[in-house]
Order: sequence, then structure tokens, then C-alpha cells
Amino acid sequence: MPCRLTRGTARRCAGRNQWLHRLEDHTAAVKALAWCPFQSNLLATGGGGSDRCIKFWNTHTGACLNSVDTGSQVCSLLWNKNERELLSSHGFTQNQLTLWKYPSMVKMAELTGHTSRVLFMAQSPDGCTVASASADETLRFWNVFGTPEVAKPAPKASHSGMFNSSFAHIR
Repeated sequence: MPCRLTRGTARRCAGRNQWLHRLEDHTAAVKALAWCPFQSNLLATGGGGSDRCIKFWNTHTGACLNSVDTGSQVCSLLWNKNERELLSSHGFTQNQLTLWKYPSMVKMAELTGHTSRVLFMAQSPDGCTVASASADETLRFWNVFGTPEVAKPAPKASHSGMFNSSFAHIR
């Protein structure tokens, strides 16, 4: 019996012989994917050299919600975990990282320094630092998403015993 997709069975059936959506709006290879951390049905994708667009998709319906021409191939995408911002990395001609405000897609900053395509990006666990890897054989670190919160001082030791409540938590 074929898998019928209804709200209750979609998770069970997804991945079994049939894809949920086939999205064909890009006009070049799709080079980048990033799920939105604050809206679970939103996926950002980036197109290659002859496409140059970041597209936003509703993954429940398959609808393209917006498309922005970035002016160069999109190599990687990364959402800010703490703010409504998206970072894109690019190839020829600028080989830059571009910070966008979402959903307006107003360009907030351009970060330059790589001399070839910026192929990959990764965000630090605190969400503030981004590492970029380029075809120029370098890694660069960017404080693009702000500074981490100031560390709180460790609790002071108490003389009432080793297992007092201030030491009960490991994290």
C-alpha cells in the first residue's frame, strides 16, 4: 500500500521511497542549505554562479517565499542562533561573507579577506564566532554575531561542607 501523507503519518512515511517536495526554482546548482533556528518550516538555499540567489522556502508547502539576488555564487549559509540574521558566503568576484537582516534581507555588513571562494562556515557553540574555510587554503575567524555574554564568577566556597547546594550542579 502506498504511503499516504496526512498530518499524522507524514513523519512515518517521509524518507520511504518518495520525497515530500521537489523544488526547482534555482537556475544553477544548489550550493547551500540552512534550516532556520527560529522557524522550523523555513529553509534557506543558495544557488551557484549563474543563479546567485538566496531563496527561502516554506518546507510544509514547498512554496518559495522570497528570492534575493546576491550578485555572486552562494557557497554557504548560516543563521545567527541569537538574532534574525543570515550569513552567506560567496565566490567570484568578492569572495566575501555577507550579513543579512531577516526577513527584510537588508545587507548589514560585508566581510572580506579571503582571496578565493568561501566554501564552508561553522558557528561556535556560543553563537558569536563564525569560522570560514576557503579555496584559498585558509581558515578565518569572524566575530560577526556579537560578543559572548560575560562569564559569571564561580560561586564562592562555603565552609558548610563539600556537598552544599552551591556545588550540587555540574553545569
